[in-house]
Amino acid sequence: MSIITAAYAPSAAFMPETIASVAALEVPAGWDVEWVVQEDGDTPVLSGHFTGVPGVSYAANGRQLGIAGTRNLALERASGSLLRVLDSDDVLLPNAISALIHHFEVLSIHWAVGQADDLMTDGRRVSWDPLIPTGIVKAGAVNNYAIEHGGNWPIHCAGLMLRTDTVRALGGWVGVPSDEDIIMFSALADFCDGYNEPAVTWLYRQHTGQVTRTSIWRQQSAIGRRIALQRLKSVRALGMGFNANPLPSLEKPVTDDLRVAPPMKDRDTHEYL
Repeated sequence: MSIITAAYAPSAAFMPETIASVAALEVPAGWDVEWVVQEDGDTPVLSGHFTGVPGVSYAANGRQLGIAGTRNLALERASGSLLRVLDSDDVLLPNAISALIHHFEVLSIHWAVGQADDLMTDGRRVSWDPLIPTGIVKAGAVNNYAIEHGGNWPIHCAGLMLRTDTVRALGGWVGVPSDEDIIMFSALADFCDGYNEPAVTWLYRQHTGQVTRTSIWRQQSAIGRRIALQRLKSVRALGMGFNANPLPSLEKPVTDDLRVAPPMKDRDTHEYL
């Protein structure tokens, strides 16, 4: 099981609480959890937060790539058959893994999400009723909701648990400034069934430093959600879909034994002269 976090120093003020929440996770018997942290930005400074933290695999981009590129670099390093997204300012509850992981024993389930309470600046938790029924969510259902509600999805993508191979098959997170997760999810959720878990499994932190509160993000979000609807329309127009049972088990995905040779186009300058 891999937890993936795209970290960024200017928005990492709450990282200690996030780290503590990962340390307190209840892990089902027979499972291990790795935390793959990828730091975005030209000058990485967050490695010290993870010194001595068990199960953390930290790396830095060394340049500014944005959240999609940063998550995809973390995805390349993930070794678990399942992955759980975790933003660096959010908090996992102890049941964040244990409440969802067993749903993937059903082969048709490729994503699951637990409910989230908003975590306010004064420490209060504000709960919300699910926008769609809990339980199994058939392929296409969440996208139908989004079409009917102006490109607003009823699932919070920051709380998703997903099959790693499925995310890789779809190319990971889409390289846009915002809503990269919704664009990926719009395709995945049209191919595959999911599970909307009724239990609260994580806290979505509300604070003034959130990028999502800026006017530029809202403008880009409108574009991102339009791209998601365009992708969905294309998926349906082409009749695309997965085999009903594409993965026989939750075995570890193939990563370590893949050999990458130097690129054929990487030649010395004199070869062109």
